[in-house]
Amino acid sequence: MNVDLFDFDLPEERIALRPASPRDAARLLVVRPDAPEPFADRGIRDLPALLQPGDALVLNDTRVIPSRLRGRRYRGADSARVEIMLHKRESDDRWRAFARPAKKLNLGETVVFDAEGASNACELGRLQAEIVGKSEGGEVELRFSLTSAYLDEAIARLGELPLPPYIAGKRPADGADATDYQTAYARHEGAVAAPTAGLHFTPELFAALEARGVSRHFVTLHVGAGTFLPVKAQDTDAHRMHAEWGTVSAETAAELNAVKARGGRIVAAGTTSLRLLESATDADGTVKPFAGDTAIFITPGYRFRAVDLLMTNFHLPRSTLFMLVSAFCGLDMMKRAYAHAIAANYRFYSYGDGSLLFRAAAPPLPPSRA
Repeated sequence: MNVDLFDFDLPEERIALRPASPRDAARLLVVRPDAPEPFADRGIRDLPALLQPGDALVLNDTRVIPSRLRGRRYRGADSARVEIMLHKRESDDRWRAFARPAKKLNLGETVVFDAEGASNACELGRLQAEIVGKSEGGEVELRFSLTSAYLDEAIARLGELPLPPYIAGKRPADGADATDYQTAYARHEGAVAAPTAGLHFTPELFAALEARGVSRHFVTLHVGAGTFLPVKAQDTDAHRMHAEWGTVSAETAAELNAVKARGGRIVAAGTTSLRLLESATDADGTVKPFAGDTAIFITPGYRFRAVDLLMTNFHLPRSTLFMLVSAFCGLDMMKRAYAHAIAANYRFYSYGDGSLLFRAAAPPLPPSRA
């Protein structure tokens, strides 16, 4: 499909630079594509009433790490400042990353990351990495001088919280973001971007959902920085998704299959939960245990196997995530929904308001040629 189909105009003032407080005070646009009146303006706290007893809410419990590193590349007596954005761990001591400016890095060169104000003699304040791979789009592969938990500690000490570019370009990260840009249930470290639909949940909202009879389940998908990359291809078929690592436990898979068998619905909290569940589900709708990489790219025409409802924030024009929600509800419906949200002053993107999307009825399969 032509990427231009997924474009729309968004006034800059609609981009939220801070989240609602408290988290569950945000607004919620309900989209029912098959209803006579498809849009309803509600609030996040209305979520329990919008779901049914027996539904299953699936959340991504990944935890964001401080993945932006600033360092210096050395080439003999010459050196240059570089910025590295980690996006996918490959082994105990290797990460894939986006480098800026990437043209200043060559294979075999060393980058030294220093804590601000650290002495060169203080090894505790330093981290080194060798460039062992380089590909198009500014992507590099780094082999660090430390490994496993020691590397994790160094990244935590030297790294910065990776706010999305549409926020970071307008203000620096601060102490509030350390909490605001992390879900209340974040558990497994490894993401370099937050599963932002989950930022709306509070203990009070979880209690109300439990009282409603909505079960809660967790999966893990370590969100990569590729989620912020623009689609540069003119046709969706030419776009390459960056792989992200995720896991669905055998216990969670069994619980979700039992929910569906009882007639309950699967409600994904966020596009990351949805993408992982769709990767783990067979063509017959059976959720299987999953552990590995997924690079699933969902565009209109995709037939959903697992997810019935999607709670998600509002996404960028021409982005893979706007393509995903357009596949879920229909492109025309989502363009109308976003126009409604803009006119009604909803707040957009990571720190913005949410939407609850009901999946559009799938068109009938074409007749068999057999």
